[in-house]
Amino acid sequence: MVPSIAVWFPPTFAYSADMAREPQNTNPSAANDDDEASALDDVGKAILDACAAAGPGKSIDPAIVARALGGNPNDVVPWRVLIRRIRAAAAALQDRGRIAVLRKGKPVHIRAARGVIRLALPPGTDG
Repeated sequence: MVPSIAVWFPPTFAYSADMAREPQNTNPSAANDDDEASALDDVGKAILDACAAAGPGKSIDPAIVARALGGNPNDVVPWRVLIRRIRAAAAALQDRGRIAVLRKGKPVHIRAARGVIRLALPPGTDG
């Protein structure tokens, strides 16, 4: 008999089936002006600002952007829930060539990347 494992979620976090997986755009070349505007919301601008502040050839941890947007860095939950929005905005920015996504120092496509990623300005960009 296999013992059951209880999963605990903090009281401020409610999991739903809708959060399990977001639909992915399989045709990034079909982007329109509405997509460009949504990619450059406050999350997209924060990503670009943080990458520019790091400078060319340097990368940032997406959690830095989440903490900057999440308010008080001592509050653990508020900034962590932003990671999904940051990955979505980073995917839109990567599709447009505005940022590079790195995994273990090598460029990867964000929708295929699993685990820890870093964000940077694309090579040849002066910031």
